[in-house]
Amino acid sequence: MEMADNKPWVLISEIGDKGFHEDVVDIINQHFHIVCLKEFLQNPALHGPKIQGMFMWNFSPAAEPSLLSCLPSLKVIANGGVGIDHLDVPYINSFGVKVTNTPGVVSDATADMAMALLLASARTVIEGHLISVDSKTTHVPQSLMGVEVTGSTLGIIGMGHIGYKVAQRSKGFNMRILYHNRNRRSVEDEQAVGASYCEKLDDLLKESDFVVVVVNLTPDTTGLISHRELSLMKPTGTLVNVSRGLVVDQDALVKALMSGTIRAAALDVTHPEPLPRDHPLLTLPNVLITPHIGTNTRGTIRKMVQMMVDNVLAAVKGLAVPNEVKAK
Repeated sequence: MEMADNKPWVLISEIGDKGFHEDVVDIINQHFHIVCLKEFLQNPALHGPKIQGMFMWNFSPAAEPSLLSCLPSLKVIANGGVGIDHLDVPYINSFGVKVTNTPGVVSDATADMAMALLLASARTVIEGHLISVDSKTTHVPQSLMGVEVTGSTLGIIGMGHIGYKVAQRSKGFNMRILYHNRNRRSVEDEQAVGASYCEKLDDLLKESDFVVVVVNLTPDTTGLISHRELSLMKPTGTLVNVSRGLVVDQDALVKALMSGTIRAAALDVTHPEPLPRDHPLLTLPNVLITPHIGTNTRGTIRKMVQMMVDNVLAAVKGLAVPNEVKAK
């Protein structure tokens, strides 16, 4: 640990409910002096020149030109999470600033969340809970029917770290596992989880009872699931999205859910987050929505922040940065 007076300065959004949880601030404090965005904006001339690292959490502080121009000593922006679709990496690099993310450590928690959404939707867990706690309930209606998970067909769109871990979990439910990916996994990887490769996305959509979307948001994946793709799914099918809201055309999803084109959707991500309170997705009985909490476990968050700290320390010291995101 550095001596207190030698600790570099870093910028974060805030401490608390809208920023870094109090439980993890100690990890940052061990190595850095912290300036919160509100304090920084009150006196940019005082704080700007000394800040060498920026910790971005839930897209904040935003890497806007007006902010970057106030940070002449900035060496690195450490993003909490894997997705960096909200960051213009070449532009940030043009300031001599590196960009890092936190791959790997989020995979287990996000895969767990995908399975939680799949199971909760399939087995009407939320509906059952509401009936069970309702003061007016005197009997459980027999009409509360779920769909089978064990032995069903799961289609995974995006078989990276997280997608592969979803497959590992699904194997325990004796699911038939299909996947679609830019690149086919090795035969050994496929055999280990019993997964079959679908070169065409359409084939996966037609055959799957549950479709789990686990792709990065890129220009190619924006609107990946829209009217045509949803129309190919089984009317008994369920769409699960733990990637980014913009991967799914939400207007198309609303129509598919209302018309019975698909059975249900379970979403940990939407666009925007949260949705406007009058958005039709919030009123549909066959939708389960959680507020982008795929990585929200205390253990995972601490691992993410520790990785962010390691990335910033390396950049500040001029060492090789472990998880630098290179401009494409």
